[in-house]
Parts: sequence; C-alpha cells; structure tokens
Amino acid sequence: MSRRRRAGLALAGLTAGLALTASAGLWTVRAALPPLDLAAAEARSSIVLDRAGILLRPFATADGRWRLPLAPEAVDPRFLAMLTAYEDRRFRAHPGVDPAALLRAAGQWLAAGRIVSGASTLSMQVARLVEPRGERSLSAKLRQIARAVELERRLGKDGVLRLYLALAPYGGPIEGARAASLAYFGREPARLTLAEAALLVALPQAPEARRPDRFPEAARRARDRVLDIAAARGVVPAADAQAAKAEPVPHSRKPFPMLGPHAAEAALASQPARGVHRLTLDARLQARLEALAAERAAALGPGLSAAILVVDNATGEVRAQVGSAGYLDAARAGAIDMTAAIRSPGSALKPFVYALAFEAGLAHPETLIEDRPSRFGASYAPENFDLTFQGTVTARRALQLSLNVPAVELMEAVGPARFIARLRAAGASIVLPRDAAPGLPVALGGLGITLADLARLYAGLARGGSVPALRRRLDGPAEPEAVLPRITEPVAAWYVADSLRGTPPPESALPNRLAYKTGTSYGYRDAWAVGFDRRVTVAVWLGRPDGAGVPGLVGRVAAAPLLFDAFARTGAEPEPVARPRDALVATTGTLPPPLRRLRREAAGPADRLRIAYPPDGARIDLGAAEGAPAGLALKALGGSPPLTWLVGGLPVTESDRRQAEWQPDGAGFVRISVLDAAGASDSVMVRIE
Repeated sequence: MSRRRRAGLALAGLTAGLALTASAGLWTVRAALPPLDLAAAEARSSIVLDRAGILLRPFATADGRWRLPLAPEAVDPRFLAMLTAYEDRRFRAHPGVDPAALLRAAGQWLAAGRIVSGASTLSMQVARLVEPRGERSLSAKLRQIARAVELERRLGKDGVLRLYLALAPYGGPIEGARAASLAYFGREPARLTLAEAALLVALPQAPEARRPDRFPEAARRARDRVLDIAAARGVVPAADAQAAKAEPVPHSRKPFPMLGPHAAEAALASQPARGVHRLTLDARLQARLEALAAERAAALGPGLSAAILVVDNATGEVRAQVGSAGYLDAARAGAIDMTAAIRSPGSALKPFVYALAFEAGLAHPETLIEDRPSRFGASYAPENFDLTFQGTVTARRALQLSLNVPAVELMEAVGPARFIARLRAAGASIVLPRDAAPGLPVALGGLGITLADLARLYAGLARGGSVPALRRRLDGPAEPEAVLPRITEPVAAWYVADSLRGTPPPESALPNRLAYKTGTSYGYRDAWAVGFDRRVTVAVWLGRPDGAGVPGLVGRVAAAPLLFDAFARTGAEPEPVARPRDALVATTGTLPPPLRRLRREAAGPADRLRIAYPPDGARIDLGAAEGAPAGLALKALGGSPPLTWLVGGLPVTESDRRQAEWQPDGAGFVRISVLDAAGASDSVMVRIE
C-alpha cells in the first residue's frame, strides 16, 4: 500500500472518529440544554397596514430594532434560491445539520491545520441568532447543532426559514430581509432586482463590515461574490449575474414608510399588544393627499397646517386621514392631528340650520327669505361677509351664497338649544363658550367642533340623514348593530344636498358637480370646506394649530380649491345624491302659501301654535302590523288659520279647522308639522305601529 493511500485512510479514520465523538458529545449537550425559549426571537416590530395590506408605518421594537414580520412566500423567489445556494445547498434535505458539510470541514481542518470552510446550515445560523453566544468553541458549536435540530423538529423548514428572514442582521438596528429591503431599497422584498437580492444574501455574513451606507465598496464585493457563486451553481444565468454587477450599490439608508402617521399612532395606542394593525385607509389615496396638503400649506405661508379627511358614506370607513401638512414639520406643529382638534367652524354648520328648518316645515328651498339689515334682540345685528345684502332671495340661494341674516332668522325659528341638541344627539362633540347658553351666533360658528365630527355630519346628509360612526380599523371587533343617529329626515337632507350642489365652485372648477360648503372662523383663524356626493365625503381644514389668525385665510378662497383638488384625487366622477320619491320639487309660486315666504312675526304666547295630538315621541298603534293602518287624527291649538299639515316635509292637508286626519301608508317613524297663515309652526316625531 502506498504511503499516500495510508495517509488518506488514516485521515478518513480520524475524521470518522471525530464524527462519532461529536455525535456522542451532541447527545450529551442536548440532554443538558434547558427548554428552547423563542419568546425573544418571536418579537416583531408592530406594523400598520392599509385596507389592501400595504405597509403604512412600522414601529421599532422595545429595544429599538427594526424587525418586521415576513413570510417566505412574500420574498422574491430569486433571493431564496441564491440564499440556499450560497449558505446551505442541502437545506431542504438535512435535519438541521449537514453531515456531509461537517465531514468536509473536519477533513479540511485536519489536513490544513486550520479552519478552511465552515459547516453552518441556515438552521444553525438561526440557532445562533435565537441564542446568541460570544465564545467560539467546540461546546458552543455542539450546542448550536443541537438547537438547530430541535428548531427543525419544532418549526419545520418553513418555520426555520421564517425566523431567518426575520432575525438575520443587516447592520445597525436593521434585522430581517424586509426591514433591510425597505431601508436600503425603499420597497418590499417581494420584487427585487437580481443585484438587490444578492446584496441581501451577502450582508448577514458580516453586517457591520459590509453595510452599504458605510462601506459600499465592501458591500459591492460581497454582492458580486454571491452572484458568481449563484451563476456557478446554476441558480441564475451567467449573463444575468454579470449584468447585475453593473447595478450600483445603495450608499445610504432610506426612511421607513410613514403614511397616515396620526392614524397609525392612534391604532398602536389603542391596542399596543397587537403586532399587525389593519386600517381602513387607502395607502395610495393617503399618499396623494399628504403631498397635496403639504404643497398647499407651504404655498399659503409659514406656520400653517392642513388637514383632510375622506369618509366612505356607505360604511363610515375613513379612506384617508391627513392630520397635518407634515408629521415631522415642527414649524407647522405637524405632530398635532388637526382632524381631532376643536375649532370654530364659521359658516360650515349653516346647512344643518336649513336642514332642521326644512324638516320642521318652516321653509322649503324655494321659500323666499329676506336678506336685509336686521336686529335680533337688543343688540345682535349680523352682517354678511362682504358687508352687502341681497334683498329677497330663496332659501336655496341664501344657503349657496352663505348669507348670514337668513341663517340667523332660520336659527331663531328652529331654536339654538334644539339645534345644539340635535348635533349632539347625532354624535358630534359640540363645545360652547364657557358658561354660555346656546344663542343665535351658533348659526355663524359660535361653537367648537372637530373636522372628524363635521365630516360625519355631512356624510349624514349624503345618507339621507343617518349619521355613520367613523370606522378606522378593519381588524377590530364586530360592532353591535344599532340604530344610527339622525341629523335630519331624508327629504330635508336631500333639499340641503341639492341646494349645495349649486354653490358656485372655485375658479377653474366645473359647476353643479359637488355639493359643498365653506366656512371661515372669526379672525381668519380657520378655513373650512366640506363636500360630498353619493359615495364619499371630503372635509378639509386650513389654519395655524396655535390658533393665531392668518389675514386673508378665507374658506372659499383657500379651502375650497383644496377640497376640489382632494376630491379629484379620490379617482371617480361625483355622483349626485338620489332624490327621495316624496321630495317636493316646486317653484316658489306653486308652494303651499305658508311656505312661500318666511315670516319673522310670531304669535303671542296665548295663541302660540302647537300640536296637541299626537304628542312628541309617542308610539301610536294603528294596526300597521296587521295590514293597512287606520287614519291618524291630528289636532292643533292656537295659531292663525288656515293650517297646513305636513308629514316628512310634504303637505298632506290644509284646513280652516284645527283638526285633520292623515292616512299613514305603513309603520315607522314620521315627523308631523303644522304651519299657520302667519308662518308659525310646530313639529313632533312619532312612531306608527
């Protein structure tokens, strides 16, 4: 036997002996190991996703690391192919440790007297990441091997791969392929270029020495080596690998996504233990509107901010929530969510004054109303914004032009206390000046409300009067079914929507497309605009978060153009709100006489018109459940005949007597109103059963 052959046999025997010794040592180590604890390894960054699963914003872990959840199927397949080809070619075949690789490494070590190549599998690397240890010794390696086998048995191949994709180090606080892909390439790892995939494979071997933001040349060399090995092992075509080497290596880190930051923070604060938060936001729409808000605020001047809210009318889901003109812009107090700030709405609440007046039968969109210098009480004499008066106008035109005197006249007829009570019953948090009772100035903005509540109320107009609850989460518990509060009746809501659709639009915008209203608070502190169609409601606000006045900040000039541009970015043509079948479409001359003109003269207390029957809030059993209901007797006291009775805003009978009868067509809630010849009115809500 030759000397060379004898040496080979001796080496093989020694290697086999070492393998047997290692196996015995492995079983000893396994028996001494404590139970495997994966709690720390399973910790992930909390992430906030949009309605389609697009990442809105990730949050660092408690120890400041960016470790985002990632499933193997959400990674570019070429990355996984190069990873296993480079790190562990027999990953799918071995039980956690590769015996062939161990024997090869041991033989090379014995022959060369030093470590020539390692034998770590992906599973062993995961074991080292799960239980990091600084020492490099045979016992540490045996412990790593034992844990690798245990991980494979406990989690399977995909579970081990999932841990590697989450824990692999990429330099600094960046851990896992998803965080690295976002930090270095600015996108998710589902679609990577060949060069990007190779770089992500190379970095975990020496994450600090190869960080592309600090050592781009070292990163390039490591990436190119991965490409060469992948090509040599047939994972990628050689020509593609060569072309990928020409792609530059990123020289800096990119910021993580931060869309909808205020909504994301609120979601995390409400459920801090949840790892993944699914919101109703649309990431693409959110990005477009955040850019729009920042652009407009910058154009208007320093210190100004902007807020935009988009609500799906059918569901109440918030599709976009822009809380400021720039979350990180301290000069504009960007961290403050202005959709939740209480501000004065100016004229933005006028449509609801008209809605209650229409509902009560006090007026119709074609009712004539006077816009002339008027005094209410001893000293209140409102003026219009332009200090002019229009004379006699229809209620429709008065609302479209946002005239102040007609709004105050209607508020006087409706009653400020009733108006505030209706807003609060609809779910709006209304704030009045301290120690002040509701007065006529609330018609012109003498109260506080949030943009979110204002958007809800306008969405109620689009929905026929029922006000939706704003829904911001897709993953929240199912909300119990409940009767939605109403801001007004369907016919009155449509009267307002149809009137607002004719409001003159901003310059360069087409008319008669969007129902909208603007508002400007006292001292030019706030500019508002809210618009809606059948599908969505968009509410915008402009101003300084600190409440300082901004000369020239007018709702129609500043907020209305922003509203129309924001609405255009929702991506669909405006659709008008459907007309209820019982809406009264008429001219002033064809209205019932009491509705043709609004009168301020009121009857004396002894003769005040009021409904004696049915009483307000009554439940009246007319046999509607068994078939056609019986007629309902109507009775009024006081007032000046003839009396006109209205149900749901539509006249049903006129009589010189104070008694009448109305025939219901089914069960449900109805509003019954009566008007006299002097224009006085009263109204009740009853339920027919």
